[in-house]
Amino acid sequence: MTLRCFSTAALAALALGLSGLSFGSMSAPAHAEDDNGVPYWASIDAEVANMRVGPGNSFRIEWVYRRMHLPVKVVRREGPWRQIEDPDGTRGWMRDLLLSRQRGAIVRAGELVEMHAEGNSGSALLWQVEPGVVGLLGECEAGWCSFDVEGHRGFVREDAIWGAGAP
Repeated sequence: MTLRCFSTAALAALALGLSGLSFGSMSAPAHAEDDNGVPYWASIDAEVANMRVGPGNSFRIEWVYRRMHLPVKVVRREGPWRQIEDPDGTRGWMRDLLLSRQRGAIVRAGELVEMHAEGNSGSALLWQVEPGVVGLLGECEAGWCSFDVEGHRGFVREDAIWGAGAP
């Protein structure tokens, strides 16, 4: 058996190199999960946001969004680009700089949705919200979500909005 001496710097480099490896049933490093943590909810965080057909500025613009806080589902990541799905099910690519992790929600198509003072139908009715209205989403509990539409705050049924629940 031959023993070799390594400098402290070489040992540190070897340890760093081995720290990223996965051995058998050991779990992957935490950063690997963060790099691929899709799907997740996001919202549009720009007055004008272009959705492209591919992940790059050279790809054709398919849609131009002009709705701050519009919720989107991020389904794939590629560098600084995110493949998103909008409330209508349309998919395309958008730069990460145009998105925020602040949750938004949109009232689903159909009838007016009641916004209550508390998270139950027996509480005071504050407003009726039209389909297509976008707002900021707060915590959801027992089928009700906190919802803020330009400062008008209340609670709406979770099943009446898109952007709540698991992505």
